Amino acid sequence: MPNLRKFSPLLLLAIFAFVGCRQDMHDQPRYKPLAQSDFYPDMRSARQPVEGTVARGQLHEDTYFYTGMVGNKPGDYMPFPVTQDVLERGQQRFDIYCTPCHSRNGDGKGAVVQRGFQSPPSYHTDRLRNAPLGYFFGVITNGFGAMPDYAEQVPPRDRWDIVAYIRALQLSQNATQADVPAGQKVPSAAPEFRGDPGSGATLPLPAPPSQNKTGEDSK
Repeated sequence: MPNLRKFSPLLLLAIFAFVGCRQDMHDQPRYKPLAQSDFYPDMRSARQPVEGTVARGQLHEDTYFYTGMVGNKPGDYMPFPVTQDVLERGQQRFDIYCTPCHSRNGDGKGAVVQRGFQSPPSYHTDRLRNAPLGYFFGVITNGFGAMPDYAEQVPPRDRWDIVAYIRALQLSQNATQADVPAGQKVPSAAPEFRGDPGSGATLPLPAPPSQNKTGEDSK
């Protein structure tokens, strides 16, 4: 007969493993999602987050940066400095998300409009040339008329970049000699300025209030 002492450690290990593998470990008490519970007065097993809970990266302390509103009205300043990089990023995002309807020059005659979709207003009307910057941010965020909202597709920082580019686009189509910086003016006999938004001309964008801060997750 084989020596049982030789196999006893393995036998004991097998016994302990068999005893420890109980089905209770697989069938632990739990609630299925949205299942009813008699434990809580409202009969819901899924509990609401504690009041005031903020998800990571969603504190949104800078109200203007995330809404474009000052009180109940759209604001008219950029929440960060407008640089060449901002305009280039805005143009890139504009070309992706906006040109199908608004066209590359913003006249509202994009490719889908030419195929029967409702035409948006031109950016070069007096109403939109004089619209505050926060108005454009709000339309991108919330949608307007036939235009759906783009809050999911375009993050807040990119929305502001697009807003800056729209204002530059308006300037490029409606500027005069008076809008050109003194050091860059051409002789008065030349035709009026029709520069590209990326030409380096200074944009007449209102400066933000000194106490304004950019959102923490805006970069």
